[in-house]
Parts: sequence; structure tokens; C-alpha cells
Amino acid sequence: MYVCLGNICRSPAAEAVMKKKLEERFPFRDGVFVDSAGIGSWHEGQLPDRRMREHGARRGYDICSRARQIRREDFAKFDYIFGMDHENMVDLKRMARTDEERKKVMCTADFMTRHPGYDTVPDPYYGGAEDFELALDLIEDACDGMIDWLEKSGVLV
Repeated sequence: MYVCLGNICRSPAAEAVMKKKLEERFPFRDGVFVDSAGIGSWHEGQLPDRRMREHGARRGYDICSRARQIRREDFAKFDYIFGMDHENMVDLKRMARTDEERKKVMCTADFMTRHPGYDTVPDPYYGGAEDFELALDLIEDACDGMIDWLEKSGVLV
């Protein structure tokens, strides 16, 4: 599960990118569920930001999930919960009630290999086209790293 602030830019983009990358690399693999959510509920039920959908579509991604807020039961449902920035990580760790739940929370940027200068996926919401492109570049990099990590861990075979 990918988590950002409002679930309308970064996390739904990461959800779509990961789904597509998994389908391409493991076309007949079942049992991997990818989702996204937001820390806040402001955009609940809305489609992702139009700009993110447009930038993603140019790269072949269908960024179309409806925004929702992360729920307590998500900590039981998902094996991994990836926060997009430091604030998301603080909020997610605060929500986690046990050490086991806290271990599930990881920073998306920790899986990037091609963008060493970034330790978060910056929020493009108040930026321009270049900010949405950068967010997608970073998300693609992180998803590639996550898939490699999951393969090495034996989760994906």
C-alpha cells in the first residue's frame, strides 16, 4: 500500500505504476494486491488530480483509483505500507500500534536507485508539469527497486 497526504497525486500514481510493472514482469502472477490511501480524508471518493492522470497517461499508466483515507485495518491487511515523504512516515508510524505494524512502514524513496539525491517523493500538487514528471520518475525508480527487493526476498518468484 502506498500512502501520501491526500491520496490524489503520489500514492495513486505509485499504485498504478506498481500494478503495471508487476503485470509486465509477472504477467500470470496472482496474489499481489496493490492499493493506495491518504493520511487525510479531504479527497475521499475523488479521482486522482487531473494533472497526475494526464502525465501518467502519457507514460501508459491508468491512474484512476478513488481516494480514500488509510484505516486501522490496513495495517493487518497489507504486508508493506510505503510512505511518500517524512511527514507521511511520522503519521504512519504514529498510527501503527505494535512493533510488527511499525516494521511494515517503509519509505518509498529508500527503494530508489537512480535518484540518489532524493530521500522522499516530493508532493507535486502545488507545482507545475515538471513536478509531476519528477514525481513519476521517482515513483518508477522506487517501484523498480521494490520489485527487485521483493524478488530477492522470495516474495515474487
